[in-house]
Amino acid sequence: MIEELKPYEALRPSGDPWLGEIPGHWAQKRLWSISSPRVERNPGNLPLLSVFLDRGVIPYGEGGGQVHAPSLDLSNYQVVYPGDFVLNNQQAWRGSVGVSRHHGIISPAYIVLRLNGELLPAYANYLFRCPRLVDQFVAASKGVGDIQRQVFWPFLRRVTVPVPSTAEQEAIVRFLDHANRRIDQFICAKKKLIALLNEQKQAIIHRTVTRGLAPSVKLKDSGVPWLGEIPSHWKILRAKHLYREVDERTTTGAEELLSVSHITGVTPRSEKNVTMFKAESYAGHKLCRPGDLVINTMWAWMAALGVSRFTGIVSPAYAVYRPLADQALVDTYADALLRIRPYVSNYIVRSTGIRASRLRLYPDQFFRVPIIVPPREEQQKIVDHFNENTAGLSSAITQADREIALIREYRTSLVADVVTGRLDVRTAAASLSDLEPATAPSELQSDEHTDMDDNEAA
Repeated sequence: MIEELKPYEALRPSGDPWLGEIPGHWAQKRLWSISSPRVERNPGNLPLLSVFLDRGVIPYGEGGGQVHAPSLDLSNYQVVYPGDFVLNNQQAWRGSVGVSRHHGIISPAYIVLRLNGELLPAYANYLFRCPRLVDQFVAASKGVGDIQRQVFWPFLRRVTVPVPSTAEQEAIVRFLDHANRRIDQFICAKKKLIALLNEQKQAIIHRTVTRGLAPSVKLKDSGVPWLGEIPSHWKILRAKHLYREVDERTTTGAEELLSVSHITGVTPRSEKNVTMFKAESYAGHKLCRPGDLVINTMWAWMAALGVSRFTGIVSPAYAVYRPLADQALVDTYADALLRIRPYVSNYIVRSTGIRASRLRLYPDQFFRVPIIVPPREEQQKIVDHFNENTAGLSSAITQADREIALIREYRTSLVADVVTGRLDVRTAAASLSDLEPATAPSELQSDEHTDMDDNEAA
C-alpha cells in the first residue's frame, strides 16, 4: 500500500522555499491566522504536562523520570487544553513541540497557541513535528549558539502552514496512524529480538567474567552475597584499591565529545544516531583518557558507564576514575564486568537521591564496590573467549539496530512527505476506512530511544 503512493497530479508553487510546491487545491496560511497565544495561569488543580522530544506533549509522569524536575512553585504555570499547540521555546529547534491531547499545565517559559479549528489536532501534531516545519522554528529563533536559541512569537507567527481540507486531513491522519502502527509493530519485533540476543550475550559474559573458563575450577565463597562463589585463586578488591578519581578539565572544549550510554558504554557522540543536546561551549568539561572508567552518576543504576577507548571530554557531572599504576584490570574485562546485572543492581543500592529516577552513585559509594580480580593473563583469555563467542550475537544486534534506524528514517520522511503534500494518500486511506476508522494517533515515535545525555526539561 505504501509503495503505491503517488504524487498529486496538480501542484502549484507555494512561494515559500521550505514548502516548495503544494497540491493546487490546498490552502496555505500564516501561523498567526490560524492560532493565537493562550495565556491562562494555573488554577491550582491541573496535572503537570511535559513537552518531550520525539513524543510531543505528554503527562509529566509518563516521562519515565527523563525530564528535569518542575519548579516548586507552579502558580505561574500555563494552562494547556486539548488541541493546543505547545512549544518548548528553547528546544523547539530540536522538535520539542506538539499538539496536546491533555488538559493540564506547562512551564511558564513555553509558548502555548490556541488553534482556531482549521487544522485537526491530530493532523497538526504530525505537521508541526515534521523536520521540515521544525526547521522553520529554528529560523523563527534567535540567540547565541544552540543552547541559547529561543523561539519568539513575532517571528514564529509568520511561519507558513499548509492547510488541506478537513476531509483530506482526516484521510492523512487515518493513513499515518495505520502506517505508524505497522512501523511500531516492526520495531517492537526487532526490539524483542535484540533483547533476546542481548540476554544470550550477557549470559555468556556473566558466566565468564565471574567464573572463568575452566568448568571444573575450584570455587570459594567471595564473601559478597550478591556475587556468590568465584574461582579460589581469584581476588576481591574494593574499587578504591583499583581506581582513583580524576577531575581534569578542558580549557577549550575542542576535544572529542563523548557520550556515556547504558547501551553502548563510552562512545563518541558523532557516532550516535540520535539528536544530541548541544552546548554553546564545552570548556570546563571533564577530560578522560583511554582506560578511564566513566560513570554517568545519575544513570549508573541503568548501567550508564564504561571504560573509555578514547581521549575526549564528558559532562562535568560525570565521574571519571583512572586505574592505579599497577593496572590490575584489563580494560575490556573491567568494562564487561562492571556492567553485568549484579553490579548494576548494587549501584542501585549504593545510590542516593530524592526519587528513583534521580539516584546518584557518588564516588564514596563507588569506591566501596567489591570488584572481582582474576590474574591479569586470565582476564585477557576471558575477554578473547567472550568476544569470540558473542561476535555473531553482536553482529545480529547491530543489524537489527540498523534496521530500526532505517525504518525510523523512513517514517520521518513519510510523515513529512504526506503532511506537506508530496504524496497523495487519499485512495490508500479510503481503502482503510471500513477496517480502520480514523483514531487519535498513537504517540508518534514513542518507541524512540532516548539517550541519557539527551533529556528534556519539563
